[in-house]
Amino acid sequence: MDDNRTILDLPGIELRHLLTDPDPSRVRPRRGMQARNDPMPSHTLDDWLLAAAMPAVENRIPVELRHTIGNVDRTVGARLAGEIARRYSDAGLPADTIRVMFTGSAGQSFGAFCINGMHLTLIGEANDYVGKGMAGGTIIVRPPLNARWVTQDNFIAGNTLLYGATGGTLFAAGRVGERFAVRNCGAVAVVEGVGDHGCEYMTSGTVVVLGSTGRNFGAGMTGGVAYVYDRENKLAVRMNPQLVKAERIASEDDEARLRNLVKQHVDATESKWARGLLESWNETKQCFLKVVPK
Repeated sequence: MDDNRTILDLPGIELRHLLTDPDPSRVRPRRGMQARNDPMPSHTLDDWLLAAAMPAVENRIPVELRHTIGNVDRTVGARLAGEIARRYSDAGLPADTIRVMFTGSAGQSFGAFCINGMHLTLIGEANDYVGKGMAGGTIIVRPPLNARWVTQDNFIAGNTLLYGATGGTLFAAGRVGERFAVRNCGAVAVVEGVGDHGCEYMTSGTVVVLGSTGRNFGAGMTGGVAYVYDRENKLAVRMNPQLVKAERIASEDDEARLRNLVKQHVDATESKWARGLLESWNETKQCFLKVVPK
C-alpha cells in the first residue's frame, strides 16, 4: 500500500462514518465506568398483568385488557397463570375469562405456563419459548392486519415453542424456529412452517404445519399426530424415520379434524395463506401428510 494513502482512501470502501470519532472533545468516558449488570426493574409487565387481571381471578368474571410489549418483557403471563393454578389447580378458570391483547415484540417465554381461562393475543412477533409448559388456554401470535409480508415465508416466533406443554392451543400466523413442540404432551398447535427438529420427543397432542419443515422432523416422537402440508414432497427426506411414519390422509374423520383446525387458525389469525388453503380444500388436502408413531 502507498505510504501516503490511508484505509479511508481505498477504492470501493467507505469507512468514514464507521470510524468517525463520536466525541472529538475527548470529555466523555471511553470505557465502562460503573458496575454492571443493570438491576432488574422493580415493576414488570407481568406485575401489571397480574394486578389488572386479579378481579377476574378472584371473582371469576370476564375481563379484556390491552398493553404494548417489548423484548425486555419476558415470561409474560407466568405469574398470572401461577396465581390461577394456586387458587383453582389444573381446572383453571372458564374459557377466555381473561383476554389480553399485546402489541409489539415479546421477549422470551411469552405465555409460559398458560392455563385454562387465559387467552393471550400478540400482534407482532415473539422470541423463543412461547407457550413453554403451557397447560391450557389459548395463545395467538399474528402480524398486524396491514403487514406487507406473506406470513408463510416469514418467521413470527423463535425457537423451542411449546416446550413441555401439556395442554392449550397455539395459533401462529407465520413460520417458527427450531425444536418446535419439543416434548409436547397434549397441546394443539397450528403454524405455517417450522425449522429443524420439529415435534422432537412429542408424546401427545396435535400439530398442524401449513408449510415446510426443517430436517429431523419427528425425532423420538412416540405419541400424538402431526399434519404437514408437503406441497414440495420433501418431508420424506426431512423426517426422522426411526420412530415415525408419514401417510396420506385417508379417513373422513382425519380430514374433518384437520380442516377444522385450519379454519380455527384462520378465525384466530386472519391468515391469508391459511384462508387460501381452506378455499381450495379439495386440492389442499391432497398435499397433507399425517405423521404418526410407527
